Order: sequence, then structure tokens, then C-alpha cells
Amino acid sequence: QVQLVESGGGLVQAGGSLRLSCAASERTFSLYDMGWFRQAPGKEREFVAAITWTGITIDLADSVKGRFTISRDNGKNTLFLQMNNLKPEDTAVYYCAVKRFAGTIRLVTMYDYWGQGTQVTVSS
Repeated sequence: QVQLVESGGGLVQAGGSLRLSCAASERTFSLYDMGWFRQAPGKEREFVAAITWTGITIDLADSVKGRFTISRDNGKNTLFLQMNNLKPEDTAVYYCAVKRFAGTIRLVTMYDYWGQGTQVTVSS
């Protein structure tokens, strides 16, 4: 079982930046597609970004394109989400997740293991 631990969340003013990290417990991390999702109070968990195990293919939600960047370091079993020009609507708990099998990379149900989440709050 893969264990994931997110870090890097916090409180930031609109226009600021944060870098989230997700540390995986196993070296098999490098074999899996990975994703970032977020969930705001009273809303469903939504797709933010995903990256294939090779790091070649990347997908970003339209709401974060041009502002967020997803990357991974397979040698360190770590996934990253660089978030720039943050907006109050980006406020949510952010989760990283592992996708072990083939399927649509944006679907929550395609992901098998999840971290505990890290809070991101953007003030206006």
C-alpha cells in the first residue's frame, strides 16, 4: 500500500505563491500516474492536475492553466504542485493521489491511494 503525505499548504494573499509537495512511501511511486485534487467546503472533490509516470504527459484543469505547474521527482518519490498567482477561489484542501491502472486521468474514482490533504487558504 502506498502512503502519501502532503505538505506546503498555508495562508497566502491573493497573487501569492505556494509549492505543495507529496512524499510517497514506496519506490514504486515512479511506476504510477499521479494527480492533485482539491475540495472546498460544501463542494465535491475536483481535479486540479495530473502527470503520467514518465512525466511526459501533463494535464491541468482549465481553472489553473497558466498558474499551476505539476512535476515529479521519481528519484525522491515526490510529487509537486507549484501554484502561482493564487486566487481566493483556489482555497481548498489539496490532496495528492496515486493512479495505478489505466483510465481517465481526471476522474477521482480512477485513483487508488490518497494523502490526508493540506489546507490552502487564499485571502483577498
